[in-house]
Amino acid sequence: MKLHDLVKGKSSLWIFGYGSLVWKPGFSYNRSKVGYIKGYKRRFWHGDDFHRGDKEKPGRVVTLVSDQEACTWGVAYEVPECQIEESLQYLNVREVLLGGYATEMVEFIPKENSPDSLLALVYIATSENPIYLGPASDKEIAAQISICSGNTGHNIEYLHRLAEFMRLCCPEVEDEHLFSIEA
Repeated sequence: MKLHDLVKGKSSLWIFGYGSLVWKPGFSYNRSKVGYIKGYKRRFWHGDDFHRGDKEKPGRVVTLVSDQEACTWGVAYEVPECQIEESLQYLNVREVLLGGYATEMVEFIPKENSPDSLLALVYIATSENPIYLGPASDKEIAAQISICSGNTGHNIEYLHRLAEFMRLCCPEVEDEHLFSIEA
């Protein structure tokens, strides 16, 4: 089913961010909720040759990797119907054209005491993507991040902002991959 068909006739669309979208969504939204999705782990396995790196030295940004035992924390944004098309056009450039991500719909579980989960759109880069870098040791990833910079800023800023989000909004969650790279 095409994305257009999924959002057709909806009064709003939830978009889940687990990387830079947690601190810089770049689109209008009604409200946001901190929470998580199940079945994925966040990994610095995706290359970035525009925002946080360049063609010679691609930065490393996060993507989601399937893992039935894992969950990934982030922020879901509710985009009102009147802003859905504009928001998706913006994200298509930022995440798909420049980042190489694809979209999926996932179940989002809010952190707040809410029995209701939400269906949310998420952007995921897969190993089929030409700028996908894949696994490396945390030490190798940290070294690569430390020397890369792109049009949006230094790759270290991306790492620190993501770690800061986790400490402030999800202090009870231990993201070993993220914090090991930051150390």
